[in-house]
Amino acid sequence: MLYLIGENLNSDRAYYQTETGRMVQLMRGIYADAEDDVDGIVLRHAVRIANYLYPRAYLSAASAVLLAPTRDGRLFISGPRSQRTRIRTLEIIQNVAPAQPSTALALIADELGELRVDVSSLRLRFLEAFRLRSEHAASIDENMRTSLAVRLIEEYGDPKRSADALWALARENEWYREGEHAERYLLKSPSLIEVRNEAALRFTVAWHGQPIGKLRHDGFEWRWQAKKGFDLPLVQQRTPGKLPPFILALLPEGWLERVLNKSDERAMLRSGKRYMSNITISSDSSEIAALPTDRLSTRLDEFCNNGKFTGRYEGPTRGNIEQSFEDNLARLFASAQTPRLSGVQIKAPMHLDPQGNLVPGIEVPFTHILKPAGSSGFEALPIIEYLSMTLGLAAGLEAPAIALTAMPDGMPPALIIERFDICSGNDDDRRIALEDICSVLDLPPRAKYDSTIERIARGVRPLSTAPEKDLLVILKRALFAWLIADGDMHLKNLALLKIALPDAGIFRSVRMAPLYDAVTTRAFPGLEHDRMALKLNGKDDRLRRADFLRMAATAGIPAHAADDAMNELLAGLETGLDQIALPEIPNLNAELNSKAEQMLAICRDRLANWR
Repeated sequence: MLYLIGENLNSDRAYYQTETGRMVQLMRGIYADAEDDVDGIVLRHAVRIANYLYPRAYLSAASAVLLAPTRDGRLFISGPRSQRTRIRTLEIIQNVAPAQPSTALALIADELGELRVDVSSLRLRFLEAFRLRSEHAASIDENMRTSLAVRLIEEYGDPKRSADALWALARENEWYREGEHAERYLLKSPSLIEVRNEAALRFTVAWHGQPIGKLRHDGFEWRWQAKKGFDLPLVQQRTPGKLPPFILALLPEGWLERVLNKSDERAMLRSGKRYMSNITISSDSSEIAALPTDRLSTRLDEFCNNGKFTGRYEGPTRGNIEQSFEDNLARLFASAQTPRLSGVQIKAPMHLDPQGNLVPGIEVPFTHILKPAGSSGFEALPIIEYLSMTLGLAAGLEAPAIALTAMPDGMPPALIIERFDICSGNDDDRRIALEDICSVLDLPPRAKYDSTIERIARGVRPLSTAPEKDLLVILKRALFAWLIADGDMHLKNLALLKIALPDAGIFRSVRMAPLYDAVTTRAFPGLEHDRMALKLNGKDDRLRRADFLRMAATAGIPAHAADDAMNELLAGLETGLDQIALPEIPNLNAELNSKAEQMLAICRDRLANWR
């Protein structure tokens, strides 16, 4: 509390309380309780202190507008002399008042009650704003000037009468230069051109069709503002000025980034509207309602027979010899409504309709992902991923529905993957989001190889709603990647699947996502000696059971639970390798079959040498 000698404290009590350490003296006649926030008390009672010290002065400049000190702790007054007084974080700045000041009474209230103080009148305040080489004038910013001008015009009827009233006061005080500048400010023609930085952007971000916040870029940095009432920890700006990691993780990379040919994040966001996890981002909020919601209406299993797609592929084709399949696929992304996908591998958003037609997911829900064959030695990529995912399912890992599909124009088979980050059927009202571990660990996509399995476990443990189970999943995913020689299990190929109910403020479930993008990389040219993408127990090659047990101990997994999980995966993988076979599908030539056999041989060799 603040104490002033002669108002709420006598000198004898002040002396006693100060000597016993219960009060501190701030200045002659001014005291505060020692255990209180003295700096805060001084600022909250700044006007009362100034009035106590300088009863013949009045509030002026910015302090007459604010009736308080400025944010940096300066209080402006005008009185008989020019001087500065500092009390803790408060600086009282007094200049010499004009000969004939125009003042008015204002009411101030603080913890000690109400106080009437003199302040510069509207006319004097406005003239003070145009004083030369004056700290008082500098304290009145452009917004204050504008509001003062508007208030004067309201009072006097128009700018000319307001200027005349100002001149009457200016002449009394011989403030001729101030009168000229104030008149010019009032009478100048207002600018009809609104000047703004055309590089500034503003996006509405929606999730499952409902706006959840605004994303702004002012030409220098990003600003995220969540919608009031949306409390789920989905989009979070963890680094001021940077794009939120969840949004950054949605942006295209690799092949699609080259196709779109956009220079930066701003251009990438302007080029598209639809993203994974039912996220839509648009500079025109009215567009969001018209965009289709991604929802499964037809299951891939309904048009699948032993791993072969039995529906009808109606996506891009190779066409004539001058036009490559990649060119035709790239044309899909010329439309801003085509969903954007991250990841280096060539892929396309597709929709499976109830008749079994697989069509591009442009103006329809994006329900399935198509991964066509690569080139330059990667023609077997869909085949290898199909085998890897099938082995993962056999090893006990959760995995989405997949199928190989024949492709037109003699192209190698492509892989179809059913999305697991969207709802199924009209009765499913869950809100689902997929956040890759790059985003979870607040790392940019370019750092997706710069981590360890142990760090993933540390990052997932506090977020998961079933941490013991998810730590075992991480252990099994790492072991599976090693056993199938998957050198591309990086941070963007691992994710958390988050599920919330409508209008809930917390996620009901946060679990490790199913297996995706699993591939035996050592089967491809140039990658014969590929190592693990992420280190485990400080190693990325020549891993043994002891390394995985050490990782488990570091993550807090009991040794017996780790052993049981690894044994279960090993038994399932062994059975899967004995039973696995490619479906009979057109264009599955000898070269592709040979690559598949090479991949399975690598897996069998890893399993045989495991100890």
